[in-house]
Amino acid sequence: MASLDRLDLNEYCLSSGRVVQTGPAAWRLELPAGPGGSYRLAQLDDYRRLARRAFPWRPPLKLSLRARASSESIPGTWGCGLWNDPFGVGIAQGGGLRLPALPNAAWFFFASSPNYLSLRDDLPGQGALAATFRSPRWPSPLLLLGAPLLPLSLLPPAMRWLRRWARRIVRQDAVDLPVDPTEWHDYDLEWSIEQVTFRLDGEILLATEVVPAGPLGLVLWVDNQYAALPPDGRLRYGTLSNPQPAWIEIEIAAA
Repeated sequence: MASLDRLDLNEYCLSSGRVVQTGPAAWRLELPAGPGGSYRLAQLDDYRRLARRAFPWRPPLKLSLRARASSESIPGTWGCGLWNDPFGVGIAQGGGLRLPALPNAAWFFFASSPNYLSLRDDLPGQGALAATFRSPRWPSPLLLLGAPLLPLSLLPPAMRWLRRWARRIVRQDAVDLPVDPTEWHDYDLEWSIEQVTFRLDGEILLATEVVPAGPLGLVLWVDNQYAALPPDGRLRYGTLSNPQPAWIEIEIAAA
């Protein structure tokens, strides 16, 4: 099984977010205090200018790291793991536009209120999570055909229907993490063709057959953003104020 012992990470920071390298494979990602209405981000990733088909990671793969955060609930989201950057739009290396896609991910995800990031009512949508998403790799231009329906996102009945319909397309699994994120903990993720296994401090918390479709990229981030599509169908998104500076520290373990 391959491991993330070769790292080629790039910084992506907005609104005075900052990445400080504290060791050979260790970083502190920082956000300044500030009001809502301004998106603040500190991120490391290895895919930013790549086409999705060129993202670097496929199963079998193991990610092992230690992490801690400045607060039990940083306003916004933070986390670490693997995904296909489904909402990212950019120019890939070698030319060509990277368009939105359906989500594929396996990660440790921390989301404060009012985030609600689950299509299923029986799975957690905020808090400290280990989670996976698996979606078909439909061509991006096909997804753009749905753009005329975006005004319906303002109507809760339409969004409740869309949420139910999306469950048929986007499979997911998730479990709450019994963790104080301000303390150092060991986070392990094993991604195989048949299963994704999450461990916290050596204990298996989730072994799921909802396996993302690769290839995926590695992302480590903290931001002040929220998005919510709860069962009532009232879509909400935006940025949150963080009265205090926020940070996360991450150390990726060698093979």
